[in-house]
Amino acid sequence: MGEAAHPADQQIVTAGFVVIGDEILSGRTKDRNIGYLADFLTAHGIDLAEVRIVPDETDRIVEAVRALSERYTHVFTSGGIGPTHDDITADAVAAAFGVGIDFHPEAVALLSARYGNADLTQARMRMARIPDTASLIPNSVSQAPGFKIRNVHVLAGVPSVFEAMLEALGPTLAHGTVVLSRAIDAHLPEGRVADDLRRIQNAHAGVAIGSYPQYDGKTFTTQLVIRSRDAALLDRVAAEIENALTRLRAQA
Repeated sequence: MGEAAHPADQQIVTAGFVVIGDEILSGRTKDRNIGYLADFLTAHGIDLAEVRIVPDETDRIVEAVRALSERYTHVFTSGGIGPTHDDITADAVAAAFGVGIDFHPEAVALLSARYGNADLTQARMRMARIPDTASLIPNSVSQAPGFKIRNVHVLAGVPSVFEAMLEALGPTLAHGTVVLSRAIDAHLPEGRVADDLRRIQNAHAGVAIGSYPQYDGKTFTTQLVIRSRDAALLDRVAAEIENALTRLRAQA
């Protein structure tokens, strides 16, 4: 009989991510934020459970933000909060929650300090438009802030700014129990280890076992990655896998 998936002392916190931008979908811009966010959240004990990439279309952004906001503890978005006509994320998020949007005094002050009155153009002022009830997310790189409304964190798409905003957010986020992981090189092809992995996985609900085939040009091998919030369970499953691999190698 398998162990319980989530013991009472383990806190499960989840997240969804909405990546916004036609340039991502066209391939013109190669996304770097998904991997960074996944690493960041894993380190904070937050499970990134879903990523959606949507175009610069209000209806699609509204739909994605609403769906993920209802499903997960945290939602993050990237892109669409700059000064140009296609930066529509702030308006779309306001629409998603049925609130108004206007110039935020603190955001205006930040941009005024950054650009000065002469260079604070009407286009740049768009970056100070924040949905009602939202709080600002600091931006140490270029000062133009992101914002948080309910459980949705709206961040810039430029990787350096996205990362700076995320670092500012870190201490404010609800964290969960960190997932531990261990990698085992099987030195066998996936087909040889699949049956034993299935048996071990089915017996231990509190563990996720991933199987990743590799090919060096001559030989197929497999790396196994075990993930769990329970250190003792992780050790036990790792030992079972090592025993199975030893037996399979002897049969080779």
